[in-house]
Amino acid sequence: MIGPCARFAALLLTASLCLSPAMSTAQPQHPELHVRSTEDFPVNGHGDHAAWRAAPEWTTLNVRQGVTDAYATRFKLLYSSKGLYVLLDAADRKLTASFQDDYADLWTQDVFEVFLWPDERDPIYFEYEISPLGRELAILVPNLDGHFLGWRPWHYDTDRQIRKAAVAIGGAQQSGATIEGWRAELFIPFALLRPLRNVPPAKGTRWRANFYRMDYDTGSVIQWDWSRVGQTFHDFTNFGTIVFD
Repeated sequence: MIGPCARFAALLLTASLCLSPAMSTAQPQHPELHVRSTEDFPVNGHGDHAAWRAAPEWTTLNVRQGVTDAYATRFKLLYSSKGLYVLLDAADRKLTASFQDDYADLWTQDVFEVFLWPDERDPIYFEYEISPLGRELAILVPNLDGHFLGWRPWHYDTDRQIRKAAVAIGGAQQSGATIEGWRAELFIPFALLRPLRNVPPAKGTRWRANFYRMDYDTGSVIQWDWSRVGQTFHDFTNFGTIVFD
């Protein structure tokens, strides 16, 4: 005969077995993306180098704000011994960007954003933004208990400088132009990310990362993310993972 304590323990065990799968299923799933290696190549914004044809898979961004007819937005990644290549592609109808200077508030107009968090031991990550006009913002972000502010790179030249290009598709690359889309192609040198830990990556290295887009065609912002985040793109604990193959 089973006593009351034993019956209670058995009920607890049964309940935990029933609840565990449901609870784990309900947890947010952060995506993981494997990145192929390549030899270094020049970037021109079009993404037409043969290296990209060897990595045919596009990864789609998810629209936010419950929009149902959002522009298609996607990206590709490659890496070499010297840095990370990023190709971003977006359908669009209007080039809503006017800033002519780097390090302006690019996120208030059409923009792509790349966030790289190489080592989870440190709440410090790299943020890069590029506009359809090719203007850029590169900052290192310490995020301490939700308090964050970006710091610009020092000696941002030679092997530490990002190579980048943006192009408009189906229209002029100018503010207010009617277009069919735009692309941005980046080479982010690992030298720029030092002294962050886990840099440069080796085969099998895992970095947390996220990729975003903002568009202002309707007058109000529409946003996209790769790994689902909360109210802010700086919700770094919900970043996805890229794995260097």
